Amino acid sequence: MSTMQAVTVTCPNCGRKNRVPVAAEGHPKCGNCKQPIPWMVDAGDDDFAEVAERADVPVVVDLWATWCGPCRMVSPALEQVATDLAGRIKLVKVDVDKNPRLSQRFEVQAVPTLLVLDKGRTVARQAGAAPAPVLRQWVEQSIMAREG
Repeated sequence: MSTMQAVTVTCPNCGRKNRVPVAAEGHPKCGNCKQPIPWMVDAGDDDFAEVAERADVPVVVDLWATWCGPCRMVSPALEQVATDLAGRIKLVKVDVDKNPRLSQRFEVQAVPTLLVLDKGRTVARQAGAAPAPVLRQWVEQSIMAREG
């Protein structure tokens, strides 16, 4: 995978659209207002190391499946958490059906399975959906444990 691949993200502060690389050092900022913007990307078996494990910021991994109702319910909550914690985390979504090596590596037995990674090392894990405030608290506690 080339780090030149990018996603388009709308800045929650000023509304400007920004191209954000799926893998890069640091964290993305809006080209217009310079505020941190949410970093939400997809990854798979072939590019997970580059996209998730080498990130400078903690990575929240959403291991999900298209047929999973709770996965569809938790996705907007995770996107809200990524927006709320813009500049502090990266959200990486992995479709377990399309990426069996990652599913096996992380021993996914139920979806959604959520992980917090620090430089590729799992520092927190939970299975199942939860509302955005609960997920945000879980992510923030995981990050604080990492920093402390």
